[in-house]
Amino acid sequence: MSQNTDHIRVTHAGSLPRTPELIAANEAKEADGVTPEFLDLLETSVVDVVQRQKDLGVDIPNDGEYGHTMSSTVDYGAWWNYSFSRLGGLEPTEVDRWADAKVHRSSPGHIVLTSFPDRRDRQKFNDAYNDPSSGILAHRKAVTQPKIAGPLTYTGQALVASDITNLKTGLAAAGLTEGFVASLSPGSCARVANEYYQSDEELLYACADAMREEYKAIIDAGLTVQLDDPSLAESWDQINPEPSLEDYLKFIQLRVEATNWALRDLPQEKIRLHVCWGSWHGPHTTDIPFADIIGSVLQINAGAYSFEAANVRHEHEWRVWEDTKLPEGKSIIPGVVSHATNVVEHPDLVADRIVRFADLVGRENVIASTDCGLGGRVHPQIAFAKLEALGEGARRASKRLW
Repeated sequence: MSQNTDHIRVTHAGSLPRTPELIAANEAKEADGVTPEFLDLLETSVVDVVQRQKDLGVDIPNDGEYGHTMSSTVDYGAWWNYSFSRLGGLEPTEVDRWADAKVHRSSPGHIVLTSFPDRRDRQKFNDAYNDPSSGILAHRKAVTQPKIAGPLTYTGQALVASDITNLKTGLAAAGLTEGFVASLSPGSCARVANEYYQSDEELLYACADAMREEYKAIIDAGLTVQLDDPSLAESWDQINPEPSLEDYLKFIQLRVEATNWALRDLPQEKIRLHVCWGSWHGPHTTDIPFADIIGSVLQINAGAYSFEAANVRHEHEWRVWEDTKLPEGKSIIPGVVSHATNVVEHPDLVADRIVRFADLVGRENVIASTDCGLGGRVHPQIAFAKLEALGEGARRASKRLW
């Protein structure tokens, strides 16, 4: 990623709210397939959302992830589920992993991920998670996930080409040159149910080889690829009982190495990594501290690192940069606006958060962002108000820093 020269540049973590027309068209697509009318609507929607991002002060926009089908207005999993239509070797199931209550227990030296309902945070706050009025998982539409039943291959060439074309059309219409497309990381890809590969390592490298095709297509088109990898941080809560830190770091090290295998020979300046602790609106009391994994995160061969830094469970972790040196030529993309609350941040607060990071790693190395995707997590009116606050906060920070 290039460095800031005269202002704090603004981006976001990927997903933006879909219009009602696009949500309806996605539902119709399940029955009617991809029609010329759908493709026209998708292109128009992307052009519109790129322009809207520019108007709100976003320097590095994306396509809103509009090419990643969102099941409804509330959808925590589109960033992951989109890959199911782009991978060969998968077989449909009737399992919704957000509701599947199977229990998997880890032991020292042997980590396995348990089911989503058996996560330690969900067990600790079981009543709240199961109360539809709590707002944690309310109004989410059930979505099934497939299983791996054969060799993984990448079959999404036409779909990623559509994402690329639509974004480049939107960038040209808005007079912008820099944009990014989000793509699933090998570690997150490997969290699908597996009935084919014999080891964790074999599965991860198969995911790396398959998803590499998508990364390469995005970069070859002149765009930046964002690898979405909640698995580096979020998996900690999905291990029951809590593992030792040593065991966990070994667990994610394999994911780091598989990711770097997927990124081999690709230009780091066109790669950004997004790490988060998951997008659901829960307590998150069992999240792993960022300080415990930052060394692993920085091993990944990306030019910039995106991470949550605005939600109240992780905002204090800006201090890790007091003791962690940002590698030369790299940038950070801290979240300074949160997806986890309906409260719209004041621009002065956004500016304060930006300046804090700039003072530690250099004003040239900070790109202001959201914690995670806003689409499917907060109401569209609130989502775009947050982007507006982000843009204005970056402007105010720039005045202080330049």
